[in-house]
Amino acid sequence: MELQQFAVVGMGRFGSSLAQELVELGHQVLGIDKDEEVVSEMNNVLTHAVVADAADEDVLRSLGIRNFDCAIVAIGNDLQTSILVSIQMKELGVKKVVAKAVSELHGRVLERIGVDRVIYPERDMGIRVAHQLVSPNLLDYIELSKDYTIAELSVPGTLSGKTLKDVNPRARYGCSIVALHKPNGVIIAPSAEDVLQDDDVMVVIGTNAQIDQFEDSIGKRR
Repeated sequence: MELQQFAVVGMGRFGSSLAQELVELGHQVLGIDKDEEVVSEMNNVLTHAVVADAADEDVLRSLGIRNFDCAIVAIGNDLQTSILVSIQMKELGVKKVVAKAVSELHGRVLERIGVDRVIYPERDMGIRVAHQLVSPNLLDYIELSKDYTIAELSVPGTLSGKTLKDVNPRARYGCSIVALHKPNGVIIAPSAEDVLQDDDVMVVIGTNAQIDQFEDSIGKRR
C-alpha cells in the first residue's frame, strides 16, 4: 500500500478516531485543531498535530496543505467553519477533499462547493446498526449505492462443513461471496471448493434484495 499524507481538521471524536486509524494503516497524518489540550493529546499519536485556525487561509498555506494527498474536514458543530475550510482546501489545490456533514442540507452545500466526498458518520452508523439489530447473521453493512451493498454475514451452523459450491448464492440468489474471514486469515476471491466453518464470516456483494434473500435463506436453515 502506497504511503499517503493526510490532513485532518477537527480532532473531535470522529476526526481523532479517523486520524488514529490512518496512522495505524501506515500513513502520515497531520492533525489540526484550535484546542491546545486536544492537540497535546494527539501529538503522541499522529505524525504531527498543530494548534491552528484552519479557517485562516494563510495558516493553511504555511502548513503546506496543498501538498497533502487528502484533507478531511471533520468539523461538525460549526457549519460555517466547515464550509469555509472546505472551500479553502479546494482553492489551495488539495488533491482530494473529504468533509463530514451533519445534515442533508450541509452535505448538499459541501457538494456544491466541490468537495470530492461527503460523509455522514452519524447517519451511516445509524443505518448499519439498524440492519445489524434486525438481521441476526449480519455483522456489518456498507451501502455502495442505492441498490448495491457489501455485507458481512456470519456462517450459521447449518452451513458449517459445506463448500461454496454447495451454497452457491450466485446461482440461487444473484449475490456473490467475494471473501471469507477465517480465524487464521482472509481468503480473497474464494474458490468453489473452499469450506465454510462455524466461526467464518462471509463478505457478500449484491443488490439489497439479493442479499436479503440469501440472508433469509440461511436464517431459516438455522
